[in-house]
Amino acid sequence: MELVLSRPNGILVEPENPCGTGVLVVAGSSGRVDEGRARLLARHGATAMSIQWFGCEGQPDGPYDVPLETFTAALDELATRCDRLAMIGTSFGAEATLLTSACDQRVTAAVAFAPSPVVWAGVRPDGSVTSHWTRAGEPLPYLPFVEPSQPVGDPPAFRCTYAESLAAAAPETVAAATIPVEAIAGAVVLIAGGDDQVWPADAWVDTIARRRTDAGRETTVVTAARAGHRTVLPGEDVVRAGAAIARGGTPDADSDLGRRAWPHLVRALQLRL
Repeated sequence: MELVLSRPNGILVEPENPCGTGVLVVAGSSGRVDEGRARLLARHGATAMSIQWFGCEGQPDGPYDVPLETFTAALDELATRCDRLAMIGTSFGAEATLLTSACDQRVTAAVAFAPSPVVWAGVRPDGSVTSHWTRAGEPLPYLPFVEPSQPVGDPPAFRCTYAESLAAAAPETVAAATIPVEAIAGAVVLIAGGDDQVWPADAWVDTIARRRTDAGRETTVVTAARAGHRTVLPGEDVVRAGAAIARGGTPDADSDLGRRAWPHLVRALQLRL
């Protein structure tokens, strides 16, 4: 039986039959504890931790100015229990996953669902704009949003907002905000849906993979044309958390993408079937 250990801002799920991999699971813009995905990975041998990365005492109220040290501290704890470390992140959590994996060489596998190739702006409660992330107390360079670009539909879809903002940014701004994915030494798996209405992750996974290929790094890309922003892995429930925005896809398509991605996760994380 798996053992679930509560943390002040998360959980640690210890498997009955460990495979040696410790996985930090990072949710998207909800910042929530992804207990369902952590439990799924533990059923296949991973020691899985998921943390709330904003909204707790001592943390930012939203996805802005979040220290990357939040994630390296969680990896520190996993490192005392496991032979190797991995990260899995979704959306904003995929940003954190790729950034942390690029600067922490202990990470042997990074799995990014609906990732971005760049760091994006975060908005403070007073309306001022900053970076999603900090390192050593300093905001990381970020890509600002185009004004007056507006989301489309009800609930709103932000895909065009992000695409327009990236296209309009000065080359030097894009270069500064680009996540150095070529620095990730371990396995990288990128998963995206072609009907993602939050942002164009289906195009961005190709951008990320191309950067890694140019650096001589291997990368696995898994896509499905009709899937949306949220991939559902085999054995997972559909997640309802987060803001009321259009995410695209259908339950069947999102689950199909999860089935396609699963064997690549098993291999990268060295899970047990």
